[in-house]
Amino acid sequence: MKLKTLLMCAAASMALAPAAMAERGSDGEVNVIMWQAPSTMNMYLSSGTKDIIAASMVLEPLAGFQPDGTLFPELAEEIPTLENGGISEDLKTITWKLKEGLKWSDGTPFTSADVVFTAEYCMHPEGGCAQLAKYEGIESVEAVDDLTVKVSFTEPRPDPYSAFVGGQSTIIQKAQFEKCLGAAAPTCTEENFNPIGTGPFRVASFKTNDVIEFEANPEYRDPEKPAFAKLTMKGGGDAAAAARSVLETGEFDYAWNTQLAPDVIAGMEAADKGKVHSAFGSLVERLMVNLTDPSSSLPDGERSTTQHPHPFLTDPAVRKALSMAIDRELLVEIGYGTAGKPTCNLVPAPEAWASPNTDCMTQDIEGAKKLLDEAGWVPGGDGVREKDGVRLSMVYQTSVNAVRQDFQALIKQWWSEIGVETELKTIDASVFFGADAGSPDTLQKFHADIEMYANNFEGNNPEPYLAKFTCEKAPGPDNQWQGENIVRFCDEEYDKLVAELGHTTGMEERGKLGQKLNEMLTKDTHSIIPLVYRGTASAVSNSLGGVQLNAWDTELWNVQDWHRVEE
Repeated sequence: MKLKTLLMCAAASMALAPAAMAERGSDGEVNVIMWQAPSTMNMYLSSGTKDIIAASMVLEPLAGFQPDGTLFPELAEEIPTLENGGISEDLKTITWKLKEGLKWSDGTPFTSADVVFTAEYCMHPEGGCAQLAKYEGIESVEAVDDLTVKVSFTEPRPDPYSAFVGGQSTIIQKAQFEKCLGAAAPTCTEENFNPIGTGPFRVASFKTNDVIEFEANPEYRDPEKPAFAKLTMKGGGDAAAAARSVLETGEFDYAWNTQLAPDVIAGMEAADKGKVHSAFGSLVERLMVNLTDPSSSLPDGERSTTQHPHPFLTDPAVRKALSMAIDRELLVEIGYGTAGKPTCNLVPAPEAWASPNTDCMTQDIEGAKKLLDEAGWVPGGDGVREKDGVRLSMVYQTSVNAVRQDFQALIKQWWSEIGVETELKTIDASVFFGADAGSPDTLQKFHADIEMYANNFEGNNPEPYLAKFTCEKAPGPDNQWQGENIVRFCDEEYDKLVAELGHTTGMEERGKLGQKLNEMLTKDTHSIIPLVYRGTASAVSNSLGGVQLNAWDTELWNVQDWHRVEE
């Protein structure tokens, strides 16, 4: 298919969800429970999905992705394409036209200067922006006039819908954040907790890791939306309690991320107060392998940094053996049922980007043992393998969650069968997925050998997601531990392929490069060990209308269309 046709398809927008036929705020209050409590309202300082969702109530991008992955304009007047002149013939610029009359929630005009500033904020070399990969390859962002923004790239960009697109790359107000650039970014507590936005709601009060009170934004561009005057987002607890509060007690209207065993969900739905909605996008539960040394014997600022390689996880044979020992089919059966699929891929979709690799699908305990034997790791007196005085003894951490704890127990047992000792560690989800650079327990700090979680990318272009794993994006004290390369993977060939992908225009060629990058992280090096391709699942009350689950953008993408319905 020709590039112009593909860009037209990417920009095609379906009709949005029908608006509630009521005045703004007439449906009163809606209650959302996020058992992983948000810790910031600034997605540029957190890679946690919970924080991105919370921020999306207030902050918006120029364009977003609908549930089928197609683009639609939000703050932009239209999606730029080759046909309408928004994308240059040489594919090196994209020009965005902003909607007229947009206002921030404080009543001031929204202009192109805010868009330019947002790029400056995230691309600042001392800022540690958690979404920096969205800005990969940008040479400049300039305001042509108050309603026009031109983005120029260093190389032709066949898919330029990255920066300012989707809930991970929203626009922040220049007037509010201009003193928060670079190293000052995490110190701006008031700004990070109470951002001024253009979205359907504004922050009324924020209590980190607890509760956020939102109220309808009086300056929102659609005078009939949102239907709810108030939205309460409660944090804490666990997935089971959150699902129960919607499906059994009716205390809440929406429970995000009901990550529970299929039989547990079925039992709760029997109360007939709500249903679990699910959708497949790009969400993969995986094991992240720390390629650096997390030992507590190192100074705190040096733990899990690239200056200290891991004492044994740098051995490819060990990483591969860990993957071979896992029964992914059983993990799916006990954890997700029809809402999960075993996978060997970090990027499971779109189809053109998904590697045909199935090497990990069959558990092979004996093969893993043989591989370790050949690599010189021999069992000691207690059965734990060792070589040159180094024991295969690990800390395996994840967030507190019933399904994840079941996975931990099974994987620990399988690893013990191949001679690997494993200590299990669980961390409250609000802390693990949090943005506190001072906490030792965030997934970015990675003060463990293995950690398990899931995340995804927005839209149908995995390029920015794969670009997260280039050498310079490793978290560390110099970027406030906000780097995106969690495993500290560094391969010059990988970096070169990311650069090549950035200026490759043929769609088939782009897919093949994406497959190769995926395989370098998984099949070739086992630096990331994929487990389950998960569907996004959340519980919705029967009395809540307008909900459209979206696995390709922030989950609450159309909260402005939610409304109360008769049961």
